[in-house]
Amino acid sequence: MEVDILEFRVPVENNKTLFVWDIPPVVTQDQVYEQLSQVFSSFGPIYLLKVCPNAPLHPPGFYAIIKFYSAAHAAKAQNLTDGCPLLHQPALKVKLSSKQTPHFLSGRSTPLNHARCVELANRCLGFNGWTSDIITLKELTSEEEEDEEEDEGGVRRRLRFGCMMKLSFPQHGVTTRGVAVVEESFTCAGPEVLLQRRCKLQRSVREKALVQAFSSVLLILLGNGKVMVELKQTSDQFEAEETEDVLQVNEFSPSEALADEEDEDEDWDLTVS
Repeated sequence: MEVDILEFRVPVENNKTLFVWDIPPVVTQDQVYEQLSQVFSSFGPIYLLKVCPNAPLHPPGFYAIIKFYSAAHAAKAQNLTDGCPLLHQPALKVKLSSKQTPHFLSGRSTPLNHARCVELANRCLGFNGWTSDIITLKELTSEEEEDEEEDEGGVRRRLRFGCMMKLSFPQHGVTTRGVAVVEESFTCAGPEVLLQRRCKLQRSVREKALVQAFSSVLLILLGNGKVMVELKQTSDQFEAEETEDVLQVNEFSPSEALADEEDEDEDWDLTVS
């Protein structure tokens, strides 16, 4: 039976990326995007779909990059769409990318952000296939950090929150946990600003903790369409009896939070196999 394993990480492998070209300009770029999304998302969850106009020296039209989470889904999509009459084209050209990943990027493994994790879990497991619960959500600001420093336009404040989340897959009997800390220093011009920052950090730390929980999850896609859930065997697995009163954390700064969004505008080497 064919088996494929999905992780909640940014797919970088060549065998998960398709290149589509010679798309005629008979419809708009947005319409091409919608039509490609309908066609290729039917094969499995897609991490990235981007449509661009051809370069000025080439005939008018478009090309597209489609990046799947699963190599099996990408291969099936390529086999069943290459040379087929799609998008008002008698024979659409669809090939797997042959881009060579640079050595310094070959070992990189970037976790998906919160929105991508939720999207992938919902697509593969259904909206009722997983649940998340807050175990602990604490403000970790110390007394020293609460001291206000006069600053132009207000006072400088520093806030830090920690959170532990429980991620469960009831139909598979699998449970894991994730923890995180976020902090931010800012100029506080009034109580409403402080309240807004507290709410923002509380939401951010919950999302970071859930992302960490998802990072230990493996989705096993079986050839018969069924999905199994397993956990990676790592040295930092949480044991319930050891973490009831302890909050272990990974720290994130505001700059790291902004960098969490994956760079979808990477330079493309449009070579194909």
